[in-house]
Amino acid sequence: MAGKFTIFSGKGGKTYFNLKAGNGEIILASQGYVDKSGARNGVESVKNNAAQSGRFEKKTASNGKFHFSLKAGNGQIIGNSEMYDSEKARDAGIASVASNAPGAALVEE
Repeated sequence: MAGKFTIFSGKGGKTYFNLKAGNGEIILASQGYVDKSGARNGVESVKNNAAQSGRFEKKTASNGKFHFSLKAGNGQIIGNSEMYDSEKARDAGIASVASNAPGAALVEE
């Protein structure tokens, strides 16, 4: 089953998107956007940047968990991952975003 982007309204009246893997698990979450148009642009940016390994910033949180951010060409963060227990799991998350994002459908909730 292919991945998909979902756009939805969230806290503070902002619009967000998630990228979900084929199994329904959220593998990338966005910042809040003013409207759906901004979120749609964010989705396109993820699709365009996910295939470029240099756009993923690998991070370690203060609690020792691992996570990553996907950045656009201008260096702005366009999506963040969940926290992972190992570097291997984080790297698998990056691979999942890279493989799912380019062809993922868009669903607006």
